Amino acid sequence: MAWLLHFVLLLLAVSQATADEDPYIGVNIGTDLSIMPHPTQVVALLKAQQIRHVRLYDADRGMLVALANSGIRVMVSIPNEQLLGIGQSNSTAANWVSRNIVAHYPATNITAICVGSEVFNTLPNAAPVLVNAMKYVHSALVASNLDNQIKVSSPLASSIILDSFPPSQAFFNRSWNPVMVPILNFLQSTGSPLMLNIYPYYDYMQSNGVIPLDYALFKPLSPTKEAVDSNTLVHYSNVFDAMVDATYFAMAFLNFTNIPVIVTETGWPSKGDSNEPDATIENANTYNSNLIRHVINKTGTPKRPGIAVSTYIYELYNEDLKPGPISEKNWGLFDANGDPIYILRLTDSGSLLANDTTNQTYCTAKEGADPKMLQAALDWACGPGKVDCSQLLQGKPCYEPDNVIAHATYAFDTYYHRMGKTPDACDFNGVADITTTDPSHGSCIFPGSLGRNGTMVNITAPSMNSTSSDSPGRSGGGSASMLVVIKVLLWSVIFL
Repeated sequence: MAWLLHFVLLLLAVSQATADEDPYIGVNIGTDLSIMPHPTQVVALLKAQQIRHVRLYDADRGMLVALANSGIRVMVSIPNEQLLGIGQSNSTAANWVSRNIVAHYPATNITAICVGSEVFNTLPNAAPVLVNAMKYVHSALVASNLDNQIKVSSPLASSIILDSFPPSQAFFNRSWNPVMVPILNFLQSTGSPLMLNIYPYYDYMQSNGVIPLDYALFKPLSPTKEAVDSNTLVHYSNVFDAMVDATYFAMAFLNFTNIPVIVTETGWPSKGDSNEPDATIENANTYNSNLIRHVINKTGTPKRPGIAVSTYIYELYNEDLKPGPISEKNWGLFDANGDPIYILRLTDSGSLLANDTTNQTYCTAKEGADPKMLQAALDWACGPGKVDCSQLLQGKPCYEPDNVIAHATYAFDTYYHRMGKTPDACDFNGVADITTTDPSHGSCIFPGSLGRNGTMVNITAPSMNSTSSDSPGRSGGGSASMLVVIKVLLWSVIFL
């Protein structure tokens, strides 16, 4: 029987290792709120949203106790103000690990320690002791036999990487090489990841129009609009991937090629000052929805396709006490009451951050779908599909916006609900997606909508309001309906 028990334990270990290799989405938990929810409320929200990975900016005892036996994997942090003390004293580091790690593990599933954050940028005088701090903390973990379970690293600002585009030319700021090289040696020798904070929002804002908004937001781009690395001829369709690959190249420039990257912060603000017109709910929703899909689908980067980078979204709550512009206070997915700031447009993410607590789903036209295929699917739905498309006629509530994406979404969702919301009822030859976002807008209330007030109901996908050539406007009024009737005979064979 002993061999059987050993075999079962081995299988469990292999299964856990395999699970750990899968890319994941985590969330940062900041605490600069005038009314900070109780730790038990925070954990309840995390569980309800199926968030299994979090990063704390400290090692708050209340949070660590509340997270015990929750199944949530936790990164804890040594704040920058404690860095000098820990980096100058092995015993101080050992005491910190004993008090904040050993006392809670394994009930609280601590997986990593972030030693400081963006130290080169925010506390440069502490940079010389950063490596010692990491080594002292790691030594304390070794003494407690926890070094294999808990990794040690330090989140870096992406600005430490110079000449980041094209990625193949990227390198770390050479003035920090006396610290960076020992850090990379430490990460490599301990099997720890390089932690990186990436903010395409700021890259976009500071580019003076050089970086297109769609490129920053992960929106689908035609090959002619993608950025091309002139050395490798590799195409990049978003800032995030370009920065991750720049990190790989910068490490390779220093002869480190096997250190994984984890993105410890990224996101997009949902509100900003008057000089921040692109800090909007719509853009925040677009960025984070596309980011989650990109990571969960294991897309990877052009340099390392199929090897996705696990990522932590900044952040769980809006923090109203944050100093600075309005955008600083509005990076959260939820408010202090646990209500979503917006409902993410997610597909194929399981129940992760399906933050519409009503568990409603809708069927919408897929972003970037071929307009001709959308038109064919719309014609079928309003014809053989027997959807009542009268609400799409001129003068009716769902006529505006008058384009094929908006009209197809109404027809798709009506059919989807009529057929009992089965996954097969939201396919339409690959041009439709199931989402938790209610596509109702204005007086156009979709089937299955609860008719709730507020931004969550009124969110409309950007493409639905588009008048660009990618989303051509349809003919108005009765002529549109006549086109539907005529085209049904030509197109319905595709879906029958």
